[in-house]
Amino acid sequence: MTPEMFKYLLVAAYGLLVYWLSWLGMRRTRTVEGFAIGNKDMSPYIVGITLAASISSTATFVINPGFVYVHGLSAYLHYGVAGSLGILTAFLVLTRGFLRLGESGAALTIPQWIYYRYNHRGFSLFFAFINLLSITFVVLILVGCSLLVTGLFPVDQKTALVLVLVFVFSYVLMGGTYAHAYTNSLQGIMMMLVTAVLFVQGWQYFNGDFFGALRSIGEEYASAYNADSNLYFDFFSVFLSGFVITFALMLQPHILTKVLYLRSEKDINKFIGTTVVVGSLFMLMLMIGFYARLSGLEVETQDTVVREYLLQEFGSSLWGEYVLVFIFITLLAAGMSTLDGILVSLSAMVVNDIVHPLAGERYDGLVLSRWVLVGVGVVGVVLAWNPPPLIGLFAQKGVYGLAAASLVPVLFGVLVRRHIPLWVVMGSAAIGLILHLWFNLFGGIENPAVSATYGIIASLVFGIAGLLLTRNQLPAQAT
Repeated sequence: MTPEMFKYLLVAAYGLLVYWLSWLGMRRTRTVEGFAIGNKDMSPYIVGITLAASISSTATFVINPGFVYVHGLSAYLHYGVAGSLGILTAFLVLTRGFLRLGESGAALTIPQWIYYRYNHRGFSLFFAFINLLSITFVVLILVGCSLLVTGLFPVDQKTALVLVLVFVFSYVLMGGTYAHAYTNSLQGIMMMLVTAVLFVQGWQYFNGDFFGALRSIGEEYASAYNADSNLYFDFFSVFLSGFVITFALMLQPHILTKVLYLRSEKDINKFIGTTVVVGSLFMLMLMIGFYARLSGLEVETQDTVVREYLLQEFGSSLWGEYVLVFIFITLLAAGMSTLDGILVSLSAMVVNDIVHPLAGERYDGLVLSRWVLVGVGVVGVVLAWNPPPLIGLFAQKGVYGLAAASLVPVLFGVLVRRHIPLWVVMGSAAIGLILHLWFNLFGGIENPAVSATYGIIASLVFGIAGLLLTRNQLPAQAT
């Protein structure tokens, strides 16, 4: 069998398997609740793999290795070390309380969770609209996947963009959360295998001396704080912002709402353990940035580092071409594993937290959720048609803004048991979002993680001050 025939057969087999899993999901999806969070009958191990695959998507597997390629060790520490600690801390702190309150109110989305916690429809609507910033991450994934498709098939990037969109949207439209969870389990297993293979395959470039190899590129390249970098140059930009923003990113609707898939609190430890172990393995994909640089690879644009490295390493031999096909399909799966999760969350959120509160429930929620998916897809393709030079930074501007606004309302909502005045959390959310956008767009801060962390710190200060000022205040109805 020729590599070309193998490629088409493997792609066809993968596609048929995904559609079969989606069909199974469709048979179990009868309501908008089932479409959004399932029927609470999934194994915590399946949910953990699903979440790890959602977190470690195109950003980790395709885009972020480009930052390591350009900025060196400081970028790896920012994403791989500080980011991993932020993920672990967020789940240890938030999971149990979020699940408890989400179950008591039967919440399907984060804005709905906000409504049940603070009992204010206007605040939940505010959160629903700023959650639309997640569309920037949809754009990142679409662009990253289209780059991979162009390395696999002889098509231009715009055609690849449409192909990716049609495939992902079609199987998510069928099964919602079940399609997302089932396909993510398959994709997560593929991603673990490929990560291990690529990590071992490229280790040769260090020649047994990790830091010595990095110093051969440059002293700053091998430094924890890269003075030559405009993004990762000190403790704040490398470690503190990496930890804080990743902690806050766990509040994204397609991530934290995975907790609501669990049957009960008894499943939490299994869920967290699975997520951390699998997610830590995925972080090894960042090493490709080092491998590509040490191999002497020259690329025109940072976002294409992974694609060009794989073509260089595996495209020159017959056996390598077979391996390359499997790797490219797996990296596509990594992107799709997050894209489908965002799509399910966004569609459920628009229906439950925007349409129904404003227009009533005269529309069929399940049908409307699927139409919203189509609308999100159209917007995503329009934004991805002519993407910015660094798609990673573009996505971070939007998603980090959402994270900066979400942290205080969700964190306080979980950890503070007493009544919290609305102005405290509403003011904190506004401060976090506005300061992030101001510093990043007008304040000369190029790293969105840094600008978002400034916003988060300010929002925390405001929120804590508000709690102290109102510590003896009772809600109006109790008074």
